[in-house]
Amino acid sequence: MTGSLTIGTLAKQAAVNVETIRFYQRRRLLDEPDKPPGGIRRYTQTHARRIRFIKEAQKLGFGLDEVADLLALETAGIAAKSRRSRPTSWQWCVSGCAN
Repeated sequence: MTGSLTIGTLAKQAAVNVETIRFYQRRRLLDEPDKPPGGIRRYTQTHARRIRFIKEAQKLGFGLDEVADLLALETAGIAAKSRRSRPTSWQWCVSGCAN
């Protein structure tokens, strides 16, 4: 998926600081898009949704290590199976936080 957001635009859209995005990238909570030669990185709405999920999970009391575990579950597809039986707030948000 080709991105259209600069890091500054992504930060505004997700209501975080640019340094927060960089911090999440260092913590491997958010992937860093490739940088084209002579260009700037472009982010997608998927990045914005993931940032909103991280922030919502923190509001619910999850630490960043726990958030990383939740994101790993979703990435692995495990959360999709459990979502059918008993949805939780974080599973709803992983599917697409509406904030």
